[in-house]
Amino acid sequence: MTTSATSVELSEIMVSRAGSVDPAKHPDEIFELYSIPAYDAGQPDITAGAQIGSTKQIVQGGDVLLSKIVPHIRRAWIVSPHTGSRLIASGEWIIFRSNTFDPNYLRHLLMSDAFHRQFMNTVAGVGGSLLRARPAFVARIAVPLPAMHEQRRIAEVLDQVDALRGKRRKSISLLDDLTQSIFLDMFSSASSELQSTTVEELAAKTKNSIRTGPFGSQLLHEEFVDEGVPVLGIDNAVDNEFKWGKSRYITDTKYRQLQRYTVFPGDVLITIMGTCGRCAVVPDDIPTAINTKHLCCITLDQRACLPEYLHSYFLQHPIAQQYLRQTAKGAIMSGLNMGIIKSLPVALPPLRLQESYAQRIRQIREARSTAERHLRRLDTLFASIQFRAFRGELWQDDLKDL
Repeated sequence: MTTSATSVELSEIMVSRAGSVDPAKHPDEIFELYSIPAYDAGQPDITAGAQIGSTKQIVQGGDVLLSKIVPHIRRAWIVSPHTGSRLIASGEWIIFRSNTFDPNYLRHLLMSDAFHRQFMNTVAGVGGSLLRARPAFVARIAVPLPAMHEQRRIAEVLDQVDALRGKRRKSISLLDDLTQSIFLDMFSSASSELQSTTVEELAAKTKNSIRTGPFGSQLLHEEFVDEGVPVLGIDNAVDNEFKWGKSRYITDTKYRQLQRYTVFPGDVLITIMGTCGRCAVVPDDIPTAINTKHLCCITLDQRACLPEYLHSYFLQHPIAQQYLRQTAKGAIMSGLNMGIIKSLPVALPPLRLQESYAQRIRQIREARSTAERHLRRLDTLFASIQFRAFRGELWQDDLKDL
């Protein structure tokens, strides 16, 4: 059987006048403050009135809060008292309060794709942090509100799948931490005993082994086409691992003119414009491709240095980090260039140790890839259950099996 639901406008459960308090008038009182920064941090601020700078809304346990600022970022929060202090919230929240909804059900609904599409239609402002959802328009959105026991069952199922997604994300994060720990454990403490060299000395003894992409009129934006030879840019390295990003291609004819900028399997890419200082290794299955001027591309002499080692060294080794801090200009490494990269000092371990490290990293990456596939499946499952649940199409057997 499917779930039947009554459709109600949010105005029926929206608080129009929550009451307010000026905490500064109660400087010694401790408040529990639900603010946007507190949401992003994961818990309300427990703070004295003297530290709170403006009048706040009074909220209650069980209220559901919906952020109206920067609306493309989804934020919905249940007021759940952590202390015996008065509960207050910033004015950037829309408050929902009623005994007709389960708070967890409503939170899931307000975070759903279907609701968010309608929510974005209520937005006004010039852009960025000035965008606001307009409560009067939000109030007109109709949402499904089934019987309370159905709401709780739907929320329970969504909680279960969401918890699995959280555990999977945590496992991916732990694998990333493990990679860093292995590198630092193997190489950081013995730097003084390792051979001292530079990136330039470790590059392959071939022409253009360290290079940036074509400049100026060598490659114009209008020369990009819908298919052909890929052109790699910042987006392919910005996450410190190689990923396919925006599709950029040139014709075979244009490639023959720019062949000197060809990217090879195992090359190390470093971003030198825009978001600088990111690093990735080109995978073995890369098709014929070139890089843009935003990347420095290094073809290594792999008889001396493996790309996996240089990648981790650049991002994590204390010597590399100190050198980059001293030589690059600006908080986002705006002065990073090919000359700086060539002169980067490298503490070089024996090749056998690099090979041992690379093998361990490959195993971790395989585990990470498996975890990411599982996470994508859970994301798909969550979206499917969410869509069906809020349309009243979630079957009893589906809920039981999950």
